[in-house]
Amino acid sequence: MIKLGLPIVALVVVLDQITKWFARDALWEPPRAIEVTSFFNLVPVENRGISFGLLESDSGFGPWLIAGLALAIALALVVWLARTRRVLPAVALGLIVGGALGNVIDRARLGWVIDFIDLHVGGYHWPAFNLADAGITVGVGLLLIDALFRPSRPARK
Repeated sequence: MIKLGLPIVALVVVLDQITKWFARDALWEPPRAIEVTSFFNLVPVENRGISFGLLESDSGFGPWLIAGLALAIALALVVWLARTRRVLPAVALGLIVGGALGNVIDRARLGWVIDFIDLHVGGYHWPAFNLADAGITVGVGLLLIDALFRPSRPARK
């Protein structure tokens, strides 16, 4: 399944970096928000924390610590990917690893992650995110679906 998962990793990284390049070009200089629909905006957010801005820090070593942790987790997930024999977990792990690497690239290059997708309903805004975050979220969701709904093996006697 690694032959399925690794191209997904590459696709997520490439699409994530391309969309971030366009977003940074369109939203950062000068800083501005673009209303796309009544529930979807493009906004410039410099995420110095982890997922959805949690544990935000301006410390100099913070981005490297977070990037190192993300790389270690991504490596462990690639090992899992190499061992899996089923399609759904391979796709899920490819999405998660690709998302993690997309954000690691930002941290290494900029010291922060480019977030720009702003979804909102009735005054409630989901924290700004990017395609890497979406890949991670969808991948985790697929792993949960797989764990909950895959047929169980009969017990060994």
